[in-house]
Amino acid sequence: MLILAIDTALDACAAAVLDTDANRLIARESEPMQRGHAEALMPMIARVITASGVSFAQLDRIAVTTGPGSFTGLRVGLSAARGIALAAGKPAVGFTTLAAYAAPLLSEQGGGPIVSAIDARHDQVYYQVVAGDGTSMVGPRVAPIEEALSRACVGAPRLVGNAAQILADRWPVEAEPPMLVDAQPAPDIAWVAWLGAAVNPDTAPARPYYLRPPDAKPQADPLRRSPQPAAG
Repeated sequence: MLILAIDTALDACAAAVLDTDANRLIARESEPMQRGHAEALMPMIARVITASGVSFAQLDRIAVTTGPGSFTGLRVGLSAARGIALAAGKPAVGFTTLAAYAAPLLSEQGGGPIVSAIDARHDQVYYQVVAGDGTSMVGPRVAPIEEALSRACVGAPRLVGNAAQILADRWPVEAEPPMLVDAQPAPDIAWVAWLGAAVNPDTAPARPYYLRPPDAKPQADPLRRSPQPAAG
């Protein structure tokens, strides 16, 4: 199976092609980036496809992270994945950024709970907690850091994600310390690709996964005499 993986959810723009039969990435590129995903992504995908030696028509599916993350970044990645899937006649699959962060630790088959955490700003984090075997302990949610800490202090967890160090810095002194603190700015694109190969297209749609509304909201039209209801 040939998978094109895309991630623009957080502070990186990344793309890769995975050949599951060869059990390896045959092309990859990742660039740290807080802004500019829209301009960088399609040229990056073109370079990765060229380097892989395969065509879009040869791909079996397109995989993309669906959030939580940057509202703008998510839309860039999802739009690209859907557009390529439509043009190539292939399925697009999606899964959360939190799952992509947890994937390499779950592959180790053992160990303590895994807390995936993403900075949601305003003293909040997006997070989830899974057991070492992948069983959900706390489902994906957004919460104040103190609330997240109260749920994350389970044994000696492994913290991963761009908010991993934020949680570690405020870890309660009376709790067992984390076994691992891995503050990656974005998921490893290799694991985005492997998750793309593993998920079921029927149950893993490439749709944005929001745990709260975007911070930026359109301004009210000053010419209207009465407020209009917001879209749900």
